Amino acid sequence: MIQAVIFDIDNTLYDYDAAHAVAFQALTEYAQHTLGVDPETFEALHQRANQLLQARTGGDCAAIHNRLLRYQILLEELGKPILHAPVMERLYWNTLIDAAVPSPGARDCLEQLRQAGLRLGVGTDMTADWQYAKLERLNLLPLLDFVVTSEEVTQEKPGPRFFQLCREKAGCPASACVFVGDNRSKDVGGAKRAGMRPVWYRPHSGPDAPLLVDSVLEVRRLDHLSDYLLSLLGANHEKEDVS
Repeated sequence: MIQAVIFDIDNTLYDYDAAHAVAFQALTEYAQHTLGVDPETFEALHQRANQLLQARTGGDCAAIHNRLLRYQILLEELGKPILHAPVMERLYWNTLIDAAVPSPGARDCLEQLRQAGLRLGVGTDMTADWQYAKLERLNLLPLLDFVVTSEEVTQEKPGPRFFQLCREKAGCPASACVFVGDNRSKDVGGAKRAGMRPVWYRPHSGPDAPLLVDSVLEVRRLDHLSDYLLSLLGANHEKEDVS
């Protein structure tokens, strides 16, 4: 019996790639006009800063997503005043959040599952502050019962501690938890190893209708997921009534 559904955020509840493109363009223009750095050089510096941040933090923690640290390192490498770091961080995240819109069917999905009495949560890499800001922007936070971030766990997906905390907050056995995400390794693989029911969200190349492949459900739209799960719940209730 399904009792809880847990969602990834980025590229699942909204299109991170599209919003990131808008935010990174704003950041590139800031670097060009304020720091005098051309776009090609800025992109190379950005990649270099990201590599240094991962090396310094060990890679398996939420700090690798910390844009303030990333821009601080970038400015230090560039020899520019670090006073630009918080300005760049706010510019990036505020632009991204303004550009973020819910994935097709996301709100309908969460509303239907909540009305069915399921516990709903989020399981996401990243720091809690900006993930909460995204959920507020998407107007999905009121529908959630709990949030797990890699900052709280001090481990990124697909680490076992991450999924263990998801299960604990869900308040039910792992087998009663559905975990929904776009990343096959982090979301699907991690959930499967934790004993949860993985759902692979594939908006651009998935099947038109939900498809079960090797015990992994693939969906193209999130409202297709809620329809599928509610049909399973309905079938289970009918079996209970018969028995």
